[in-house]
Amino acid sequence: MTEDFLGLFSSDSNVVPLKPGQELFKKGDLGKHMYVVKSGDVQVVDGNHVFETVSSGGIVGEMALVNEEPRTATVRALSASEVIVVDQKRFLFLVQVTPFFAIRVMRVISGRLRAMNDRMVSLPE
Repeated sequence: MTEDFLGLFSSDSNVVPLKPGQELFKKGDLGKHMYVVKSGDVQVVDGNHVFETVSSGGIVGEMALVNEEPRTATVRALSASEVIVVDQKRFLFLVQVTPFFAIRVMRVISGRLRAMNDRMVSLPE
């Protein structure tokens, strides 16, 4: 099940355009924002390994708003894309006024953790 966050942010004007191949952020960067993919496709990568391709309505960078730790992967545009910037203040506001928003973000994090666990199990020893 893929969560679609675009409905909450579709009229947002705080948009960052990305060209194909352009990095939104790098692994190890300090993160203060999460991003909703408004259009296009972005990839979550570490070196040459692609963890996930996120399309319109998906989110990336959400862990930075939850734990304020450095980024665990790099995100780059696969195609011409636009992402909506969500800072911690807005994130916390949405969690307060729309509690289901927090559950949806946790579902994304949980799904990504399960996918990572599945990949680790399938690695040869």
